[in-house]
Amino acid sequence: MSVVSEQADRVLGVSALDDLLEALRRRGYRVLGPQARDGAIVYDDLDSAADLPAGWRDVQAPGSYRLERREDEARFGYAVGPHSWKRFLFPPRVRLWRATGVDAIEEEPHDERPLALVGVRPCELHAIAIQDRVFMGGAHIDADYSARRAGLFVVAVNCHDPSSACFCTSVGTGPAADAGYDLLLDELLDGEHRFLVRAGSAAGGEVLDELDTRAATGDDRDEAAAALAEAAQRIRRALEPDARDVLLRNLEHPRWDEVAERCLTCGNCTLVCPTCFCSGVEDTTDLADGAERWRVWDSCFSLAYSHVAGAGPSRPTSRSRYRQWLTHKLATWPDQFDVQGCVGCGRCISWCPVGIDITEEVSAIKQTEAAP
Repeated sequence: MSVVSEQADRVLGVSALDDLLEALRRRGYRVLGPQARDGAIVYDDLDSAADLPAGWRDVQAPGSYRLERREDEARFGYAVGPHSWKRFLFPPRVRLWRATGVDAIEEEPHDERPLALVGVRPCELHAIAIQDRVFMGGAHIDADYSARRAGLFVVAVNCHDPSSACFCTSVGTGPAADAGYDLLLDELLDGEHRFLVRAGSAAGGEVLDELDTRAATGDDRDEAAAALAEAAQRIRRALEPDARDVLLRNLEHPRWDEVAERCLTCGNCTLVCPTCFCSGVEDTTDLADGAERWRVWDSCFSLAYSHVAGAGPSRPTSRSRYRQWLTHKLATWPDQFDVQGCVGCGRCISWCPVGIDITEEVSAIKQTEAAP
């Protein structure tokens, strides 16, 4: 686990959060962050720091998510909600182009405002880095993702309040951030409510220099380090370290049939996952001879996703679709992108209607696999 270093040498008061948001807006950023709405923590435009979910925590378990009040006014006293930042970098639905005639094709213009993400968890920093590999790390760059990613400013917040669904410590993605941010906050609640803050980039340093801060003390750093250590101790769920090999050795294990009896193939796990990237295209026309092409999120749990013309779906059963998702996420994803496709955020566990736990499934297969 990463710990707070001597670089974390400034302290920001709660009242100065609005100054931080304003400093980002002055630079032309569209500022996005967490809010408590409709019974969940969601990500949306922040008009002011008053929009942050002050005094709320999330209580999560397999197939269960709810918000409850805290005894303090922590602005980031939750783990993660159903939204991930991919909805802004890789939107659920985006128009690719519009045709108004045979030779009149207009590509969709990109919003030129760069994005500033406030409240990004360490696991989510890793998820963004993974999608960077998917969309920009190969020979073919995704133009839409690249345009949205350009100029991104990230205000990360170390995770002091993991949920019972989290397993980031077993995949090396939290609860402390180690890279990928412009500013990093630790929310400190003992005594004065304040934030330990450090810059992780030149752009972050410029913003920090504009804010009213004071030098951090040893007590500030010790409190942050203690909060991170305590958070790590609270994370009890874990993914088997040899999950890749376990899954690839057991493609015909009977556990796949057992999980298929529970799985609804609803695709919730793929929609809340911060790294899943399956998509499809939809073409539409109107009576005025106009046509549009849209890219939309899709899911490998969809029966139509593996449909082959003239042959039908190559994964027709719940068993085959669940196995495809889990083995890709934990086993063959590293072969494609040299990194595991899971960041341990636990969303797929909490938002599965029947409470399927991927860490439990891998462990069950490992414990009951046939001897070689």
